[in-house]
This record gives sequence, structure tokens and C-alpha cells, in this order.
Amino acid sequence: MQLYWLFVLVATATVCSPGPGVVMTLSNALRYDRLSTLGGILGIATGTLLVAGVSATSLGVLLATSAGAFTVLKFLGAGYLIYLGIRLWRAPALELTASKTRSGGFARCFRDAFSMQLTNPKAVFFFLSVLPQFMDPAVSYGFQFIALVMTYVVLVVGIHCGYALCARRAQRWLSSEWGGRLVNRVAAGMFMVFGGLLAAAHR
Repeated sequence: MQLYWLFVLVATATVCSPGPGVVMTLSNALRYDRLSTLGGILGIATGTLLVAGVSATSLGVLLATSAGAFTVLKFLGAGYLIYLGIRLWRAPALELTASKTRSGGFARCFRDAFSMQLTNPKAVFFFLSVLPQFMDPAVSYGFQFIALVMTYVVLVVGIHCGYALCARRAQRWLSSEWGGRLVNRVAAGMFMVFGGLLAAAHR
């Protein structure tokens, strides 16, 4: 996995970018207690594992036997990242509302976040078009798949915990139009840069 660290950078940008999962974590952190917020984060991580398994495992044989398919997926992945960047740049400011902190229930937040992640197009497209191009035909597909997916899941848990910890301190800033728009623009720039790097990268 010669491009592992590029994968980490791309995955970090994807997880950090505004989307259903990030909004849910920030909203839970502003509305509920820590245990409920953790339940939501673990729900997102578990949903990610299921999405990864369904989306990517069937690609192993194709990638091992077709260099052309790998090239196509490579440029699809790069194009998808650039598309996300353009869409985020044009998107309205991220909006969050806070209410009095209370318990939302660990199980309930886990269930809601898990269900949300199963229908999150960002996760589905990432595992279909971005992850496969980091697979090395000379190395066991199963080993690489597990390593890359677990890296992504660890990033999900770590980054979302960081969002949750910072949410209360940055409550006023996150709730402002300027703050929400800045989050979108930074994420958009990261996606477009990494999309370009991905298109130019070689094994």
C-alpha cells in the first residue's frame, strides 16, 4: 500500500467535511449528554463498517484482473472528490441549533446514527470509487481492505469525538453564518486539492 498516507489524508478530508454525520454529531453534542453523543458516534462508525462491506468487497476480483477498471475507478474517485468540493463551495452555510443539554439515550442515538450512515451517499461513493484505487494487486486484497476500512473507521471515531468536544466551546461560532460558511469553504478546498492529487498519483 504505497499510497497509504495519501489515503489517510483523503479519508480525513472526507470524514471532516460537512455532511449528515458531522451535523448529527455536532447537534448531539450541543443537545445531549456525553454518553448519548458517544452512542451517535459509535452508530456512525458501525454503519460505516456495514457500508464498506457491502460496497467494496465485490470489487476485489475486478481490480485484480483489470488494469483498465482500476484506472477508471481512479479517475471516478478523483472526479467525485472534486465534485464534492465544488458542491460544498456553493452550499449554504452549515446551520446548527442548540438546546438545553439532556440525555437522548445511548441506544436511541446509536440507532439513529447507524440508520443515517446506511443511507449516506458520501460513505457509499467513497468505498465504491475512492478506496479501491489504493489497493495493491501484489498484496492480499483481504488484508488491504481490512486495514484501509479500519483506518477509516478509526478516523471516524477520532474526528467525530474531536468535533463533539469542541462543539460546546465553539457553539456561538458554529451557529453563525460566517462560521458555517467557513467550514464549508475549507472542506471544499481540501476536497479539490486531494482530488487533483489522486488523479495524478501513481502506484
